[in-house]
Amino acid sequence: MNIKIILPDNSVKNFSHEPTILEVAQSIGSRLAQDTLGGIVHGEKEVLDLRTPLKDGSVLKIITAKDPEGLEVLRHSAAHVLAQAVQELWPEIKVTIGPVIDDGFYYDFDSPRAFSPEDLITIENQMRKVISRNEPVVKEVWSSKAAIQTFTKMGENFKVEIITDLKEEYVSVYKQGAWFDLCRGPHVQRLGQIKAVKVLSLAGSYWRGDEKNKQLQRIYATAFADQKQLDEYLHNLEEAKKRDHRKLGKELGLFYFHSFAPGSPFFTPKGTTIYNALISFIREKYLQYGYEEVITPQVFDLDLFHQSGHYKNYRENMYFTRVDERDFSMKPMNCPSHCLLYGSELRSYRDLPWRVADFGRLHRYERSGVMHGLNRVRTFCQDDAHIFCRVDQIQTEISSFMTMLNDIYRTLGLENYKVYLSTRPELRMGDDKVWDQAELALENALNSLNLPFTVNKGDGAFYGPKLDIMFVDALKRPWQLGTLQLDFNLPEAFSLKFIGSDNKDHKPVMIHRAILGSLERFIGVYLEHTSGHFPLWLAPQQVRIVTVNQEQNDYGAELEKQLFEHGIRVALDGRNEKLGFKIREAQLQKVPCMIVLGESEKTSGKISLRLNQGVNKSNLDFKVFLIQLKKAIVDRTQKFIWNDNDECESVGIDL
Repeated sequence: MNIKIILPDNSVKNFSHEPTILEVAQSIGSRLAQDTLGGIVHGEKEVLDLRTPLKDGSVLKIITAKDPEGLEVLRHSAAHVLAQAVQELWPEIKVTIGPVIDDGFYYDFDSPRAFSPEDLITIENQMRKVISRNEPVVKEVWSSKAAIQTFTKMGENFKVEIITDLKEEYVSVYKQGAWFDLCRGPHVQRLGQIKAVKVLSLAGSYWRGDEKNKQLQRIYATAFADQKQLDEYLHNLEEAKKRDHRKLGKELGLFYFHSFAPGSPFFTPKGTTIYNALISFIREKYLQYGYEEVITPQVFDLDLFHQSGHYKNYRENMYFTRVDERDFSMKPMNCPSHCLLYGSELRSYRDLPWRVADFGRLHRYERSGVMHGLNRVRTFCQDDAHIFCRVDQIQTEISSFMTMLNDIYRTLGLENYKVYLSTRPELRMGDDKVWDQAELALENALNSLNLPFTVNKGDGAFYGPKLDIMFVDALKRPWQLGTLQLDFNLPEAFSLKFIGSDNKDHKPVMIHRAILGSLERFIGVYLEHTSGHFPLWLAPQQVRIVTVNQEQNDYGAELEKQLFEHGIRVALDGRNEKLGFKIREAQLQKVPCMIVLGESEKTSGKISLRLNQGVNKSNLDFKVFLIQLKKAIVDRTQKFIWNDNDECESVGIDL
């Protein structure tokens, strides 16, 4: 018997039996074996337990703490350490489940005592004691009958319920010392592989998320491969609290919510300035990249969404109403209406591609429990567009999309992003052959552009596969912003066609695309990324003029008038307040440029300048400042930087 295991470099390891992932690692080297946490076979998303035997021909990637997937294993095992620590401290407490989540894990407990914040410190210290024992983690396979008997004797009735519901003959149990838990894995070799843990917070929960069931207590925690990573995470966690867009939005006076319109933000004049500046920016790019803008209705007969497939696949997210004995819905997406527009006239192959953009307002139902400031709302607008093209134009259109995305992201300072190829979901429309064609087209386009990407299986839209653009912000958090979705199904559903060069009917391909995505959500993400320090061109107030005392107010008003006439968003603070107070207030409002006027500035006709990067300049010519300011706004630079060598004539701005 010869079992071949293929490694990422295409080298082959031969075994006389089906080896475990750990055995393969041992055959490569002792250090790798010591560091092994699990493995990925055939490029699947799931990390397999290191104790998993491998079939002949398995393509194996061994996972260690250096791999992002390794964190999942560490945290899975750390959840067991948390449960063990709690039960060592309070044996009467019963355990339920402890899954891995983004940035950590939690465990739900049935406890007769109410956990306190002080208990969290005690639990964390006990977790470190458990880890320091460095006990091996052993996997055992029990019959379900034996497992039920064991957990029943222990009074662990939640485990009994889980096993009963699984309806499987055998279940796996993981032991670490005398403590064990029902689990499918994966887990570390020894507890000492978990290098850094932190217990974070408490919350209430219900068994299996049903409020009719028993109420439990949830403890959130996290784990990392080393203390440095944990320290960085905790620092970012504190920074995230300061940058929370809901907090910043209130402090900066940008948006507002009211219970009369849940999930529907009100944008103040300041917030609306940002909103409109983003739309103007995108509109300029539409002209540059060959898009035409349209306006489509808000409410449609339900028959439209039956035809598009939205009613069957998306109705739980839609709003419905009935008028004149007809059923209607608010539109959750622009694509069906754009299909109607496309089909409203006969089109030739020469008319394609047709790139059509729409800033129409969309409405989607979000449960009250998941709404979160601007990040999850019920009404929003997207920089949404659709491209109707021939099959032979797909490659060019994807390339153009990525060029446009790079252009826009570079201007906004969003250059750290990753590309994910999301494939067919379980709930979908269309034939598998169509999906094969669409997924292959996207993959080929990415490869030809030499764009690295990660396959995200099963996460495509119900009508087609997609590219998801995951922006990584200043705190290293991923946010899905841009998207491109390749759709062969909606053109079929709407019987769309064009006359080809052969004078025959052909079906167009429909590309759904957005770059910022929802403007509401983008503003929330951008607020947190920039900590409220918008670039000059996007700032609600670009310049604030601050006077030392009211004797300079006339001079300040004169400068304010000139700035306003040149389209600068400016305000004069001539209040009878201390200078330090007024400067501090402008800083808190994150105004990019501050002109400070005292008696010397008034007498000389010059200005002093304070920039939000902490730069101070004095005795400056106002005209040169205005020219440099306008140039920075026109160029949409990230930061306004004073250039001492800049001459008025060389800037290219006409005053």
